[in-house]
Amino acid sequence: MADDDENARADRSRGSLSRRRLLQGTAGTFSAALASAGIYEMIGSIAKPPDRAAAADSIQEQYILQNEQVVKVDGSGVKSSKGTIAVRVPALHDHVITAKLNVPANAKALQEAQHHLESALLDLERQFPPTPTGVATTVAWGLPYFHHYIPTLGKSDFFKAGTRYPTYLPVDLTTSKAEGHTVYALQEARTFPSDQPPPGFGPVRLEQNDVAVLLRSDSLAHIKEAQKALFGLGGNQAGSLFKVTSIRQGFSGGGFYGKQGLPSKLALAANIPGAESIPRQAQGFLGFATTLDSNMGPGNIASLETLPGLTDQWPNGYFNQGTTMHLSHLYQDLVAWYEQKYPTYADRVQAMLQPGLSPAPGTFALQPPGQSEAEVAQGVRRYHAYGHTGSMSKVDSTTSSTTSNYGKAYAAGTTIPVRGDFDTLDNPFHYTSDPTGDHYSKKKAAGLHFISFQSTIGIFNLVRLSMDGHYSDRTLPVAPRSPHAGINSVLHTTHRQNYLVPPRRHRSFPLAEFLV
Repeated sequence: MADDDENARADRSRGSLSRRRLLQGTAGTFSAALASAGIYEMIGSIAKPPDRAAAADSIQEQYILQNEQVVKVDGSGVKSSKGTIAVRVPALHDHVITAKLNVPANAKALQEAQHHLESALLDLERQFPPTPTGVATTVAWGLPYFHHYIPTLGKSDFFKAGTRYPTYLPVDLTTSKAEGHTVYALQEARTFPSDQPPPGFGPVRLEQNDVAVLLRSDSLAHIKEAQKALFGLGGNQAGSLFKVTSIRQGFSGGGFYGKQGLPSKLALAANIPGAESIPRQAQGFLGFATTLDSNMGPGNIASLETLPGLTDQWPNGYFNQGTTMHLSHLYQDLVAWYEQKYPTYADRVQAMLQPGLSPAPGTFALQPPGQSEAEVAQGVRRYHAYGHTGSMSKVDSTTSSTTSNYGKAYAAGTTIPVRGDFDTLDNPFHYTSDPTGDHYSKKKAAGLHFISFQSTIGIFNLVRLSMDGHYSDRTLPVAPRSPHAGINSVLHTTHRQNYLVPPRRHRSFPLAEFLV
């Protein structure tokens, strides 16, 4: 019996040692990924940060990137005194870190974690202003957080005692009315008709992260400091609260001032197939300007409470001045885009924008007139095709002249969502805690980390369905992955998840203060 006990202790010791080694190996891999940016280290030597104001206003909307410079560009996308197209100049660097929580699901632990994370965020803001000159931080929370950690609330100024998940979440009034039952502004992610991962990947991964943190800056060094503050394991850092599931890195722009843009420069450096075809000054891998000011929601229009009748958060909702966020990853097949399926500039214009356009070759900053659903359908009858932006141009906008709850007048056709997507060479992520499930590879690949902020996920779903030719009253007679269906045939979606972005005052473990 003594020998048996000794053997059992030895087995337990070996098992404990193996687990420690496994955890140390995992932590080491994550720490290395956190400290390194790989090929993105090049950006500091090839792209000069734009001149921007450093100071920031004290605003509650986490998703608004303050001091995002707007410049007038010519048709090639380069800033010019004769430019007529207003384009937002995004931050050069974008990182997203997703995580599950490493916190017990009880009120005391969550409230301590709430104070811990908020303290780290405040320390970070004292070091860097929340702008591209410093580092802008957006903390977003997934449905698993609310479901698992916030089951029932105590009494507060916002909620009755005993309010249970999900009834404390913002209500999507428009979708609820259309569907005849309560639908919340934050919904589980879904797939769409044209979603198709690359061969061998398996189905699109509908992720279940508790939290995602978006960091945006013109300085990679600032982002690294922010990552250490929030995910490092030092005494005044917040990393002990999280089990990081992915680090997603990327970039945008760099060519607005006449120099070679980051997409072209980095894709060539990484030997990406098709890289030589990327226009020299392009803002993104596919060539066309993606941050036209007119195609981005102005001010706080994307907030939950701004437009009357969209949600129940006006005037005093807990999540007032927050929004929803969609995060996904897509591969972009540059050979198919530039050589196989759309070999001419005219082909690419009609796929990206709409059929029937014929701008001068080399025009990459284009603002075509918006198309109604009926006009898109008419174009299909005439050209047997529809374009990417044309298919969505009315669905993502106000349908009539609207005055916001803040008294701001918006003309009909004003865009509601605010996009924050950025190109990447990650395959699919810079770091993943699940390399097998995420099909991680060190080989670089052209991709896109797509981010969209809008007042409800219902709006995102409608816009995304329109990209596939699916509208509320009709479905276009074009296969969603056909080369005639915009740019869908060159995109391969791998991951999706939706998040709720609280206002700044509730960004750290929202609702935890009401647990009892």
